[in-house]
Amino acid sequence: MTQAQGIPAFGGDLVLLGAGRMGTAMLKGWLAAGLNPGQVVVIEPAPSAETREVIDKHGLRLNPGLEQVRPAALVVAVKPQVLEEALAALPSAMAAAKPLVLSIVAGKPAAAFTRALGEVPVVRAMPNTPAAVGKGMTGFYAAPDVSDEQKALARALLAVLGHVVEVPREADIDKVTAISGSGPAYVFLLAECLQEAGRALGLDEDVARVLARQTLIGAAALLERSDDAAARLREAVTSPGGTTEAALKVLMDDDNGLCALLKEATQAAERRAKELSS
Repeated sequence: MTQAQGIPAFGGDLVLLGAGRMGTAMLKGWLAAGLNPGQVVVIEPAPSAETREVIDKHGLRLNPGLEQVRPAALVVAVKPQVLEEALAALPSAMAAAKPLVLSIVAGKPAAAFTRALGEVPVVRAMPNTPAAVGKGMTGFYAAPDVSDEQKALARALLAVLGHVVEVPREADIDKVTAISGSGPAYVFLLAECLQEAGRALGLDEDVARVLARQTLIGAAALLERSDDAAARLREAVTSPGGTTEAALKVLMDDDNGLCALLKEATQAAERRAKELSS
C-alpha cells in the first residue's frame, strides 16, 4: 500500500502507458506528491531525454516484463492512432486484474477500452496543455461501474495537473474538449490578434508583443485570484463613455462579436470531437 499526499492509498502498481509530454507531466506530479516510485511502471518505447531523466532519478521500472505486473490503475496516455496496438500488446494477466483504466486519449470512448481489455472500470479524461505548468483544466467522466474509491483515485491522479471537474455524461467530454481542451489555442490566438492589432496601430512589433502577452497574463492572474465573476471584472475596467466601452461595443456585437464567434467555434470543435469519438 502507498499513501501519497492527496493521493488515496491503493494496492498494486500504477502503470503509465505512454510517457509523452502529458504523461510525463503526470508522472512528475505523482512523484512530487509523494507517490512510492516502487509502485510506478512506465511503458514507453521511446522516452524523451526529459522522461528518461525522471525515470532514472526515481528508479522507476521502464518497459519491464509485464506478466507479473498487477496494476491497481492503468493510465493510458498514448496517441489515439496507436491506442489499439498499445492495448493489444498488454498481457491478458494485466487486463484480468481489472484495474481502473484512466484514459487521457483524445477522441477514444470508454467502449474502446472495454473492447480491448474486457469489463474494466474506465474513467475518461480531457486535460489541456497548461497542465505542463500545473495550471491545467481537466474534465473527466467515470463509467457507472467505477467505484467511489476508484473515482477518488482518478481525481487525485488528475489533480496533479491542476483543476479537475467531473461531468455526468460521457458525451459531455466532447463539450469539455471544445471549451477547455482546445481553449488554450483560443487564448493564444487572442494574444496573436492583440499583438497584430497593436502593430496596426503603429506600435513596434516587440512592444506590441510584450503588451499583448503581459496583458493576458495579468488578466488571467487577476481572474484567478479574484472572487468576482469575469463579467464583474470586465465592468470594473469599463468606464462609461471611455475607451474600453468603445472597444467592447465592437467585441460584444450580438451577431458578429467575440461571444458569437466563440459559440460558433466551440460548436465546430464539439462536432469534430463527436466525429473522432464515433
